[in-house]
Amino acid sequence: MTAYDLIVIGAGPGGYVAAIRAAQLGLKTACVEGRGSLGGTCLNVGCIPSKAMLTSSAKYAELSHLSSHGISVGEVSLDLSALQARKDKIVGDLTKGIAFLFKKNGVDHIEGWATIPAPGQVQVGDQTLTAKSILIATGSEPTPLPGVDVDEVDVLTSTGALALEDRPEHLVVIGAGVIGLELGQVWARLGSKVTVVEYLDRILPGIDGEIAKLAQRALSKRGLKFQLGRAVKGVEKAGGGLLLTMERVGKDKVESLDADKVLVAIGRRPVTRGLGLDDLGVSVNDGGFIEVDASFQTSVPGIYAIGDCVPGPMLAHKAEEDGVACVEMLAGEYGHVDYDTVPGVVYTDPEVASVGQTEEGLKDAGVEYRVGKFAFMANSRARSTGETDGAVKVLAGADGKILGAHICGAHGGDLIAELVLAMTKGATVEEVARTCHAHPAMGEAVKEACLDALGRAIHA
Repeated sequence: MTAYDLIVIGAGPGGYVAAIRAAQLGLKTACVEGRGSLGGTCLNVGCIPSKAMLTSSAKYAELSHLSSHGISVGEVSLDLSALQARKDKIVGDLTKGIAFLFKKNGVDHIEGWATIPAPGQVQVGDQTLTAKSILIATGSEPTPLPGVDVDEVDVLTSTGALALEDRPEHLVVIGAGVIGLELGQVWARLGSKVTVVEYLDRILPGIDGEIAKLAQRALSKRGLKFQLGRAVKGVEKAGGGLLLTMERVGKDKVESLDADKVLVAIGRRPVTRGLGLDDLGVSVNDGGFIEVDASFQTSVPGIYAIGDCVPGPMLAHKAEEDGVACVEMLAGEYGHVDYDTVPGVVYTDPEVASVGQTEEGLKDAGVEYRVGKFAFMANSRARSTGETDGAVKVLAGADGKILGAHICGAHGGDLIAELVLAMTKGATVEEVARTCHAHPAMGEAVKEACLDALGRAIHA
């Protein structure tokens, strides 16, 4: 048997980062991965390929609408196979990069699917490994929708929607969350009719309501159609296409919708089956998430878990922070993750970025707060680039400290970082407002929103 200080199961963002950090800290480390390549869902069929396709589709859409800049181009054509090849190369290069980092840091990469027959043991095929500590970082998978069978040909998850060889005439997206909106916009930009069907009466559940409305308005202008307050009851093949049956929520009314392809994007669930957790006695909650303590240890000593398979935001960067904190504590150092300052970003156009409390949450909690807002329409840089949709919204407590920040606008995923840092360091809206921001720049909208929270915005 091969003995290690730490065996990490899963080489997604949480797992591979944890393994590298553990090796840096002097722990003899192995990382077990059953997928043919490293990087997990995020790198192979999630975050990275979707961003590659969002970028390519944005360039295609931009070329089709340059007349307002006084630029005329010939007929724009789409080579979908070349677009997909570019995406695949990006993914391939990055997965090879992780393999290089494993070698550089002395992490043993073990290929195969792992089980945990007993504490301190990991079985991979015929190979038995031993470790002082085992870290589960097996991630998540798309949540199925009852009554809808996914075949990844006509009825798709995000995996299938990223690999389509032909542009669908009409794509129906079930779920108005991050994944549904991002992939919906990819195909809308590339010329598909896209209809987003959502059970709730709003898009982006969990995002500040006012910002979500701005996002819906902007996405509608860019071609996405929304049918909210609908419960999908089934998807059937009919007449060479697909037929969705929907019911209006709270009303006795059944509707139908034709489609060429359907994307099911109602959320994700943890992947923990096959590890042997039940036999080990590892506690799992009703949602399938592994219960852990403040040090990420499960109910079985020596077995730890991080990322999407434990409670908390199901985000790649959160998994990375989990992994680093966990192994630093294993190595006798201090590790900590502040889950109140984990940002979330939707990489649509415009981007939607959020951190901390929403206004609805503060109202429900009875917390005294003040609001600062600034629309990009009044930002010089946004006017220059034509990216004027959306706004920055800052929520501050009575003491001026920032409780939450929300952005709908171009480069929102980058702009939110300043406010995340401010919250992490306990900065007030006054301190952010008195920080000199370059002009003309989108970041001035952050400054102005903080000024507005103080009642003294200059350009609003």
